Amino acid sequence: MDCRPSPTAAAGAEAPPPTTYRIGYALSPKKVESFIQPSLLNLAKQRHIHLLPIDLHKPLSHQGPFDCLLHKLSGPDWTQQLRHFSSLHPDVPIIDPPDAVLRLHDRLSMLQVVRDLHLPEPIDESDSSSSSSCSFGIPHQVLVPDPQHLREQGLPSPLEFPVIAKPLLADGTASSHQMSLVFNHQGLKQLEEEEEEAPFVLQEFVNHGGVVFKVYVVGDYVQCVKRRSLPDILMDDDKALGRLGASHHNLLTFSQISNLAAAAPPSSSSFKNNDEQQLQEEEEEEAAQMPPVDKRSAATNGWNWSRRILVLGRTAHANEHYYYK
Repeated sequence: MDCRPSPTAAAGAEAPPPTTYRIGYALSPKKVESFIQPSLLNLAKQRHIHLLPIDLHKPLSHQGPFDCLLHKLSGPDWTQQLRHFSSLHPDVPIIDPPDAVLRLHDRLSMLQVVRDLHLPEPIDESDSSSSSSCSFGIPHQVLVPDPQHLREQGLPSPLEFPVIAKPLLADGTASSHQMSLVFNHQGLKQLEEEEEEAPFVLQEFVNHGGVVFKVYVVGDYVQCVKRRSLPDILMDDDKALGRLGASHHNLLTFSQISNLAAAAPPSSSSFKNNDEQQLQEEEEEEAAQMPPVDKRSAATNGWNWSRRILVLGRTAHANEHYYYK
């Protein structure tokens, strides 16, 4: 006997209501203003997703229910709230998990994660027989416990100028974004006199065509976008040439790369003027090719321990080599 419903009965049956999802979000006011736009809310509504702001003045455990929790906050109290919430609701994904966030707040441990992925090693540019056209690497970097360390030992090996000084802690605060581009020994001396945040990291500066790629990873989904970055730097002995070096001979302190690019004053007459240089950088950014999909997948293989962002800098030589930074 055929127990299947007749076409007439099937046509008359009511479709089940769509599944709805309640996504709680905890962001700084600036992030809310930037991201929680009417267009996003409308799109979420079309997908049966409700974006619900978390009240930071109330315990997280007293709010909800949520199907997922998104946050971009830090601090001991917030971390404790996340862990308590997770113990009460172990099936609710938290993006990002507290332990993963803590690991990525340290500029040394965040790159150790990349080493653990065992990605393809850097390519020898002189080896034309190499069959691979893409590889991944990590800039050399050295932990500086305090400025006195520089005074006693100078630029640590294997670093060479130029280098970038970055706070060890990368927790999204204003101080964690304060960086310095050091061109020479005189700049290093200025750094040791001015640096207040310790410990900090000295990292190799890699010329990368003024473009970085941000790769967003959620599960098996990978999305890559281009962002403007610091322009390439050419060195003549201990003097930096180009748009940045012409006006900042020894040390350049900055917090936002986009602001730095806009604020850089005109170069000397021996170099292109400011407008021409900026136009060239914009053209280079436009021309920069996105990493191939298969290379992005290779770069993010094994990255599911945390749904975080990879930042890939593109070097200018023929065989594409990408640096995590």
